[in-house]
Amino acid sequence: MKTVFADTAYWIAVVRPSDQWAEAVKRARSLLGDVCLLTTDEVLAEFLTALSGGGEHLRRMAAQMVRAILDNPNVKVIPQSRDSFLTGLALYEQRLDKEYSLTDCISMNAMRAEGLTEVLTNDHHFAQETFTVLMTEK
Repeated sequence: MKTVFADTAYWIAVVRPSDQWAEAVKRARSLLGDVCLLTTDEVLAEFLTALSGGGEHLRRMAAQMVRAILDNPNVKVIPQSRDSFLTGLALYEQRLDKEYSLTDCISMNAMRAEGLTEVLTNDHHFAQETFTVLMTEK
């Protein structure tokens, strides 16, 4: 089964149906069909951080979502490590002219290590690194 990377923007749009990118997620998932997803602990941490100010209900939903992701056999979550941090930092240092976050750099490294080219995100930084961004506006 095909595997694609799931970035923070994807997880946010999944948990918040009113998110401006929710329709793009539905379109992308429909076109992909059955796929396995790959993500990282760092992406999940960024997801929880992004929703942390949304009140008790949204925080509960976010935590439940992360638990469900971790238990889902069709989602592989790469654990965070000192190595992932250092290789992410190295890419961050190599791209001083970009605005990539450290999480972006770690994600890009994970995608390369797994041989992935497609990413469920709206983040143009991935396109700058020649990945195919799957969440696009109509």
